[in-house]
Amino acid sequence: MINATPTSPELAWITVPAPAKLNLMLHILGQREDGYHNLQTLFQFLDYGDELSFRRRHDDLITLSPAIDSVPFEDNLIVRAARLLQQCNPNPCGADIHLIKRLPMGGGLGGGSSDAATTLLTLNQLWQLALSVDELATLGLRLGADVPVFIRGQAAFAEGIGEILTPVPELEEPWYLVVCPQVHVNTAKIFSNKYLTRDTPAINIRTALRQEGRNDCQEIVSMLYPEIGNTLNLLNKISFAKMTGTGACLFSSFGSEAEAISASEQLPAEYVAFVAKGVNQSPAHRVLFGPS
Repeated sequence: MINATPTSPELAWITVPAPAKLNLMLHILGQREDGYHNLQTLFQFLDYGDELSFRRRHDDLITLSPAIDSVPFEDNLIVRAARLLQQCNPNPCGADIHLIKRLPMGGGLGGGSSDAATTLLTLNQLWQLALSVDELATLGLRLGADVPVFIRGQAAFAEGIGEILTPVPELEEPWYLVVCPQVHVNTAKIFSNKYLTRDTPAINIRTALRQEGRNDCQEIVSMLYPEIGNTLNLLNKISFAKMTGTGACLFSSFGSEAEAISASEQLPAEYVAFVAKGVNQSPAHRVLFGPS
């Protein structure tokens, strides 16, 4: 656990990862009356992602640097997460937050949700609020359906709108090549598309663990964003590939880091890609709570 009480007059910075996630499959079972969709998905983390540093302030101000030009300050999920926690504190604390942004926005890697979860987890300790993981997950759901999986920090089979989580620690932890087409996918646009498959039969966890599922959004995204479809076709010539979430990022799995790197070297130079290991415990949890 982090030391939440710095001993020096100069309050200390604490740095915590905000890891990427992959949806190893994504089935859309149907649309609910509230407009959301019931789904089934299999989440796994990567040992790669954004990085957040936090420093407790003597006042109740929240600062975030650097600014993200396309996202107003109060709309940023990091700031919204901090504000939610301030509401849980009878004596609101403040924090300076610094973000190193590596994950593309609209890439399906969960960057914003992961940033929010890392903020909730870290400030809960830094401000000594003692909220449970369950309480933090409930708060996180107000910020987005993917936030609870990052808060709980375990690879999981998810149902409902993504908030009903069953840990799956037995998932293999392969190496992945992740390719990031320079396209920002509008998730709402995908889920509102009339051609989206919405009647995939439910499967059980055992079937999901065999990774026999598909991504129901992949066909629609490839149609609406040709660059993603073209990249998927290219990547499939190297190794079988899937899209994560609603895209735009695509991934292939390999038995070793060397194989993944070798595959990445076959991509055209203009492609943005990275190699990372799949992990079943969130790197944020490893820093804050130690290995499970």
